[in-house]
Amino acid sequence: MYQTDPPLSPKEVLPTMYDLPSEYPEDSGLPDEFHLFQPQLLRETFCPPNYPAEEVFVASDLNLYYDLRHTLWYKRPDWFAAVGVSRLYEQQNLRLSYVIWQEGVAPFVVVELLSPGTEKEDLGQTLREINQPPTKWEVYERILRVPYYIVFDRYTDKLQVFQLVADSYSELDLSTPRVWMPGLELGLGLWQGSYQGIERLWLRWYDASGNWLPTPLEKLEQESQRANRLAAQLRELGVNPDDL
Repeated sequence: MYQTDPPLSPKEVLPTMYDLPSEYPEDSGLPDEFHLFQPQLLRETFCPPNYPAEEVFVASDLNLYYDLRHTLWYKRPDWFAAVGVSRLYEQQNLRLSYVIWQEGVAPFVVVELLSPGTEKEDLGQTLREINQPPTKWEVYERILRVPYYIVFDRYTDKLQVFQLVADSYSELDLSTPRVWMPGLELGLGLWQGSYQGIERLWLRWYDASGNWLPTPLEKLEQESQRANRLAAQLRELGVNPDDL
């Protein structure tokens, strides 16, 4: 490729998400129910107060392209969040993938949900084979330098948190299954409760007061309960709320 004067922008000469989507006909298999519901709960409760909603992007099972020298290499995190980047690609389109050299912002947190077939790679226990792409661990730690890498095993309910310290991941010693992330002003922990009609331990975000952040449905239920309490108080005062 010849050099132009002035030089063309990366968006003009380098592959974008339109060239590197997440959906390929040869991709096999679909996530199981847990791999659908857990990322959905993370999305619904991820509301960092120090970033406007239009500067927060979250994704699950979306191709993450990370190496300009090997533009077809990608990882596909179960869930990740990037902040300080437009919610929409170029403020207008839903993303087909996340192309790091176009976005310019790496994920702040990545969550992998352990499966028996991917456990060793998720935990950095596999070695890179010659002439093969780097492992997930290498990409998150050394290439993208993701500040927080979360691994959750739903079979044992074990939560592991790895924080980037200097040049490598250090596993945090969790006295309780929670981790606070000052850069987001949010914490992530294990919550026992019912989601989508399923009672179990779920990964969920919480605020600075330690309160679990509500889902949109829970917010509606809370508003309805408040309205009912107010109506009951008015009736006790002899006021019919329907007349207001």
